[in-house]
Amino acid sequence: MTIEFENQRCGVIAIVGAPNAGKSTLVNALVGQKVAITSPKAQTTRTRVMGVAIEGDAQMVLVDTPGIFAPRRRLDRAMVQAAWGGAQGADLIVLLVDGKAGLGAKMEPIIAALKARPERKWLVLNKVDIAVKEKLLVHTQRLYEELEFEETFFVSAATGDGLPELKTAFANAMPEGPWHFPEDQVSDATDRMLAAEITREQLYHQLHAELPYAAAVDTEQYKERDDGSVEIHQQILVGRSSQRAIVLGKGGQRLKEIGSKARAELANLLGVKVHLYLHVKVKEDWEEDRFIYRDIGLDWVD
Repeated sequence: MTIEFENQRCGVIAIVGAPNAGKSTLVNALVGQKVAITSPKAQTTRTRVMGVAIEGDAQMVLVDTPGIFAPRRRLDRAMVQAAWGGAQGADLIVLLVDGKAGLGAKMEPIIAALKARPERKWLVLNKVDIAVKEKLLVHTQRLYEELEFEETFFVSAATGDGLPELKTAFANAMPEGPWHFPEDQVSDATDRMLAAEITREQLYHQLHAELPYAAAVDTEQYKERDDGSVEIHQQILVGRSSQRAIVLGKGGQRLKEIGSKARAELANLLGVKVHLYLHVKVKEDWEEDRFIYRDIGLDWVD
């Protein structure tokens, strides 16, 4: 049932942290369905992804940002810029910390940058199901010595521990105002963008360490057929011929498996039959192509 306008509350919550802290898993869990891809590979999230969660009369726009790290290449710089851009002007910034991995050098630039930001800040320690409990308190104390947090929560995005309490607290913290999205919308990503992300996720899941981080998926064509099904043509970009061979697999079997898994997930998410066509292209300099950045949702960074 739609909440009356005068009773609505809505706000933007930016989730920031180091790579592999569990930001995408947390956003998906709070939204209640997948809006961001996940994998054990660091820096899986490349662009800002907005997930929309509702709790009572409050709508929460959750910004899943790329993990913040020391950038070395143009793509790295664009991702870090996207991360901090997602936090700009948010009603609340949540620092998500991997409770198992703890604190280290990778957290220092994030803490330093947060010190200068005016937004309200909350601390959420994730992966408490596999973390050493005593160390969680040590991490919390160290962070409080550096930053002022209004609230602290201990959760496991993977198991759901602590998430109902966190979601309720988020809802209560939202300012009064009209919802930004219709109540049945869960993300700002287009179906075209989602299709590329789902295929990229399958690349990471099935190739693991075999495939270098520098691979991209470009949705070249996305159209609805007369029968209501969707036809999608995608190009998988890799930097070297040896990487192309890895993606294809023996007799093309690896690519077929990637396509099969991606097709099934897309059909489930879109609710229609999906015809997915994949091909692999070697493009050594794809990270220097402005159009690729545009297609995957990143700003060009000099």
